[in-house]
Amino acid sequence: MLNIFHELSWRRLINQTTDDENLPRWLGEKTRTVYVGFDPTADSLHVGHLMALMVLRRFQRAGHRPIALVGGATGMIGDPSGKSEERRLLSVELLRANQAGMEKQLRRFLDFGCGPTSAVLVNNFDWMGRFGYLEFLRDIGKHFPVNVMLTKDSVKSRLGRDDTGLSYTEFSYMLLQAYDFVHLNEHYGCELQAGGSDQWGNITAGIDLARRIRGVQLYGITCPLLTKSDGSKMGKTESGALWLDAEKTSPYQFYQYWINLEDADVDKCLRFFTDLAAEEIDAVAAAHRAAPEAREGQRRLAAELTRLVHGDEGLAAAIKATEIFFGAEIGRLSDAQLAAIFADVPHKRLGRDRLEGGGLPIVDALVESGLARSKGEARRTITQGGAYVNNRRINDVDTVLDARHLASDTVMVLRSGKKRYALIRFEG
Repeated sequence: MLNIFHELSWRRLINQTTDDENLPRWLGEKTRTVYVGFDPTADSLHVGHLMALMVLRRFQRAGHRPIALVGGATGMIGDPSGKSEERRLLSVELLRANQAGMEKQLRRFLDFGCGPTSAVLVNNFDWMGRFGYLEFLRDIGKHFPVNVMLTKDSVKSRLGRDDTGLSYTEFSYMLLQAYDFVHLNEHYGCELQAGGSDQWGNITAGIDLARRIRGVQLYGITCPLLTKSDGSKMGKTESGALWLDAEKTSPYQFYQYWINLEDADVDKCLRFFTDLAAEEIDAVAAAHRAAPEAREGQRRLAAELTRLVHGDEGLAAAIKATEIFFGAEIGRLSDAQLAAIFADVPHKRLGRDRLEGGGLPIVDALVESGLARSKGEARRTITQGGAYVNNRRINDVDTVLDARHLASDTVMVLRSGKKRYALIRFEG
């Protein structure tokens, strides 16, 4: 059995444990069951979930049994941990749709068919939904000293605010997550909960509850929150979160995020998110220091992570898209792929009829796309060898574009010079 505590330690994935002295030995004694919870606040996991998800994956690969809990019940409340204001409450229908999306992604990271260490997927609504309000207060709530709850960081940080405060609904969240731990211990033999450092209060509440009502010893471990070297959250883009769903963040956009990562963040992300051994990470880091302009560290990180999240096909598509953006000829792609690759370049919409009949002169296309201010400038661009359609040079100023020049069903990619792109979408 792989020494999971050592593995997590050298990867710098341990922020706190509830028993630093005994946990390493305890984990090495036999197969343990560990769980991580994911509230379905969206229909996809995002990069912020990757830390805890990779910890769960590493536990399984080390010979332990992982439980991935989708919070159908806790998601109806909203965890106040790390939040400056109350979450928007979601409908039951939306929560169910979100759960389905997340469950599909969880199965990409964990093995659900490997015998004694097979992953288990549970939904806490299955047991929380059976509780009545009075029953929960009587059987569970009585074991929570309010004075102890008030000392938790997730509570203290909000109680001092005059603008938002903390509702009783969110205050009760801790009770629900604590009972999850007790339920999983009773029904699945789960003895360890993992999560981000903002979950420390919820984890210790579950350990305390189990001791009070079951007389059992449970354990907790947290990983650091995912931040950049400047302290800001990692995984945020101008358009929002970096999602693990290809429909929300394309493999190309996902790949590009890691390619453009700051040098100072590469080493820790290779440790956090890849399965590379320590020696290989050190070798990649050495190559990166020797020639930082080659961005070897970012390239390796982007490749490993994109393959993990989107598979070999997704990685191949991301690399192909990157090559296209830097000048490779464009073959037949989908409208969605081109939209993702060229999301930040100007778009122009024209009627489909412009490609029919006599077609669209290349000179007019350059002007209408905004790549040339006049027909004269468009002609000069062409004669000087700077005009491209789908990254293929156009040398004849009399070229007429038609449906054969489309790069996808409706899109044509125009370029002026080395990097000035524009898209024309032909519709109708």
